[in-house]
Amino acid sequence: MKVGIVVPFSWSFWGGVPEHADHQARALLELGHDVRIIMGHDPPGRLTKMLHPRKGRHERPPSYVIPVGRSVIIPANGSLSNVILTPRSMLRIRQALERERFDVLHVHEPLTPIISAFALTQARSPVVSTSHVSGEALRWYPLAAAAWGMLAERIDVKLAVSEQARETARRFLGDPIEILPNGVVIPPEAEVGDRLPHVVFIGRNEPRKGLPVLLRAWPDVVARTGARLRVIGADPLSVRWLMRRSGLSDDHVDLLGSVPEEELTAELLRAKALAAPSIGRESFGMVLTRAFGCATPVVASDIEGYRDVAGPQTGVLVPPGDPQALADALVELLTNEEHRRRLGEAGRHLAAERYSWERIAARLVEIYAGLVETPRPARAAA
Repeated sequence: MKVGIVVPFSWSFWGGVPEHADHQARALLELGHDVRIIMGHDPPGRLTKMLHPRKGRHERPPSYVIPVGRSVIIPANGSLSNVILTPRSMLRIRQALERERFDVLHVHEPLTPIISAFALTQARSPVVSTSHVSGEALRWYPLAAAAWGMLAERIDVKLAVSEQARETARRFLGDPIEILPNGVVIPPEAEVGDRLPHVVFIGRNEPRKGLPVLLRAWPDVVARTGARLRVIGADPLSVRWLMRRSGLSDDHVDLLGSVPEEELTAELLRAKALAAPSIGRESFGMVLTRAFGCATPVVASDIEGYRDVAGPQTGVLVPPGDPQALADALVELLTNEEHRRRLGEAGRHLAAERYSWERIAARLVEIYAGLVETPRPARAAA
């Protein structure tokens, strides 16, 4: 089958949805399918630096990515999303769909302008959608539903990555919506023992990710364990400013910034724990499942999205926004080796059983095949 995957964000700035779509494409390619991702790309240069203070990956995307335009920063769901809004992207999407003639089009965040919503208007093949956001919907969703909510009728199969994401999507897309979680790439080997006294944080320096809570907890963790905090994904300069403004110590804190995927996996395979101190608005704990795949236990906030992924067998949940509770839980994992190993082994087992991309890709192929093999009237562009 030839599958088109539509993502309304930029490949140049890694995030939950682009990461999900990239691994989705790779898993389907490994199964022998022909796959393309239609999404944004911000090439290197002065204009990109002007529009995007956050560092990204501006090299040429892989061959299976069809770039259709630059992105702009839009506040959304307590975060800053890199959304494609250039009018030229619509022409490029139309050209890509006409040229590629996909058997199935898989659209992520289907009501997000411009790429996802416009792709729905142009799709001539069966359409699958995946909804990721949960809780307070993206700002444009109510407006989008009012302006082009009828496009939901062009979606043949609706998916959501979690129960929270399904509840949000139901308000705008309607039922039925199947839950198919985010997948995780599982390294072939993960040694539970012989770990460095490192705690990894993965995420941007945004209030909802809870990095300030972790930084306030960290001096206590250092005093009691001597561990190092490895901060990945957050812009180092912005974190230094945060620590300086808040009077927080950078002792035993390493700011790694954006790192390649292989290096991120290596960091998790070396570390004793992952800290996920988000304070809310998480539809699915992708960072948690990634740690599980590396046999790395987690200390995470007890919030929706994380609560359904992590439990007492794989990590420790603490009240969101509580530095002391976070510090105590991290110290317990760092100092209780038997407990830490047991949690790490259980997490890796859970990742393989429930969140492996092999399992999720197999379900996607079932869905696609059912749509392709079912006779239906030819669909024209809206």
